[in-house]
Amino acid sequence: MLILSRKIEEEIKIGDTITIKVLGIHEGQVRIGIDAPKDLKIFRSEIYQLIQKENADAAKVTKSEVESAAQMFKQKKNTVVK
Repeated sequence: MLILSRKIEEEIKIGDTITIKVLGIHEGQVRIGIDAPKDLKIFRSEIYQLIQKENADAAKVTKSEVESAAQMFKQKKNTVVK
């Protein structure tokens, strides 16, 4: 792990396209700004971990559960069309 010290308004560059800037420090919290390409996904780690868990849980769905959901979708679609 690389550890850097920065003061307010100082920046860190990651490659050619990412800049992290210290915006402020108040009561033990550091506010940072991240300038990165729009197609780059940036998450707080606790949110990223939650997404990973939900994806893993979704991958555990059984074939019968998928078939049941598909059948319910078809039934609902048929009642809406009529």
